[in-house]
Amino acid sequence: MADDDIPDFDTPPQDKRRQRAVPAGRIARFGTFGRLVGGVASGMVAEGARRIASGEGINARDLILTPGNVQRMTDRLSHLRGAAMKMGQMISLDAGDFLPEELSKILATLRDQANFMPTKQLDAVLRAEWGPDWRKQFRWFNPRPIAAASIGQVHKALTRDGEELAIKVQYPGVARSIDSDVDNVMTLLKVAGFAPPELEMGKLMAAAKQQLHEEADYKREGEQMALYRERLADTPGFVVPKLHEGLTRGSILAMSFEDGVSIEELGNEPPERRDAVFGRLIRLVARELFEFGVMQTDPNFANFRYRRETGEIILLDFGACRPVDPMVSNGYRKMLAAGLRGNAEEVLTATIEAGFMMPIVAEKHPERVNRMIDIVINEMRADAPFDFGDRAFIPLLREEGWAIAQDKDTWAFPPIETLFVQRKVSGTALLGARLKAKVNIRRITEEVLATTAPLPAAAA
Repeated sequence: MADDDIPDFDTPPQDKRRQRAVPAGRIARFGTFGRLVGGVASGMVAEGARRIASGEGINARDLILTPGNVQRMTDRLSHLRGAAMKMGQMISLDAGDFLPEELSKILATLRDQANFMPTKQLDAVLRAEWGPDWRKQFRWFNPRPIAAASIGQVHKALTRDGEELAIKVQYPGVARSIDSDVDNVMTLLKVAGFAPPELEMGKLMAAAKQQLHEEADYKREGEQMALYRERLADTPGFVVPKLHEGLTRGSILAMSFEDGVSIEELGNEPPERRDAVFGRLIRLVARELFEFGVMQTDPNFANFRYRRETGEIILLDFGACRPVDPMVSNGYRKMLAAGLRGNAEEVLTATIEAGFMMPIVAEKHPERVNRMIDIVINEMRADAPFDFGDRAFIPLLREEGWAIAQDKDTWAFPPIETLFVQRKVSGTALLGARLKAKVNIRRITEEVLATTAPLPAAAA
């Protein structure tokens, strides 16, 4: 194809309504938060007046979570994208079962949001990274993204050499705005009553900022993707895109395009294939924890694709890869080994030693803690397929956990390293529930524990 044959860099008219420019400057982003706070405040005043006039009681959280304010929060956070949207996604996956219904709706919308940059803004990013003649490197470049998320959007392209690529383009200003965005989102959550003042939020905020800075570093993500491709080279059933180093820049990550469908389509496959494929994903999580010493800690469903023709899982988005703290890995090893033996006392000891539970929790609520441990042990010890779709035991755990959570003396964050690992574990279980998969967890656990050794302690 000659240069003159390259299509104009434009977007079809029907897609114009889904374009929203990302506020790139600090003042612009702060202004968006300001308009959100102002709109929420106005909504609270109006709702408060309505309730007083009708003789109803007034509750601050109810005033905030009106339908109008829910829509305002969803709209503004999705407009900002970046850290604001990413935190919504993170909170949704981490605590979806425990959030008020209204907040869950906001966060679910943020997970599925698909707005993208106007072509003019996209072109400016590409010119800044590739130069004004960037189009000459391609036979074609589709200006309509095939995916749009919190940090960037992905485009499909074909190089002059005939390579079909997926090109992730970072939203302008996102990396520079991470710290302020996290602070602003946490302020909103505190105002709404979702971040209790009794909890020290500093550690969580620092961890969120660190992860988001890492995810915005596309060079680092490319390196992690290459490492995963190497680790899984001899493992059938997985596909990791190949990094295109020549086109990768600070705000652009270029990789081979790997065709597949949503991982949720796996739920429509025959049970035998569905369970076998999801079992491979469970085994991968166990290998990350006990063998690799590195884990991709973002279990967002969009980070997995399914290839029907081969039954392979395509792994995407390696920005959230983090080293696994040996203390966390070995703590999980001790807990699982004790659980497989049915030794509840050893499970409790390992849980406390690893920092997963504060000693005061077991001291003040021994009966509830023991009931929770018994539930988990009974589920994991069964030498039979575990039905992820049957979550009957979840309400039982939630009931005990909620009762303990009412005791403010027990409120404390576990080690941050634990939170990242637990997020991946719980997010993978949530995917299994969505697929209604059935997998023999006991046998996978026994196999991985038997073929791996405790990770060496980190150097001081």
